[in-house]
Amino acid sequence: MSITALPAPAQLALVRLGQRLRAHRVQRAWTLAEMAQRLMCSPTTVRALEAGKPGTSLGLMLHALWLFGETDSLDTVAPAPAALAANRRVRRPAGRAAPGVITESERDF
Repeated sequence: MSITALPAPAQLALVRLGQRLRAHRVQRAWTLAEMAQRLMCSPTTVRALEAGKPGTSLGLMLHALWLFGETDSLDTVAPAPAALAANRRVRRPAGRAAPGVITESERDF
């Protein structure tokens, strides 16, 4: 996937996240090769992460955040909805399809 296929705010967020990963790597004085070895990937893939390329694995991104001790920071990125945090089931209104489910009316093209 090309980064230009994403909305501009999403592109910017990915680029900023990549810049922060690079800053953590540089702060620890790790080379691209050392970081790649720790992530069990190629230096090219590390460059893609640091460039904010959207095609890189989310699992790899989380692995990188774990290496830097930053996985807890994800709670501030996408906090759970209050109902979920209160341990209640979140229900959708009756008659509405689940997100991502194509209804019969949408199949008629």
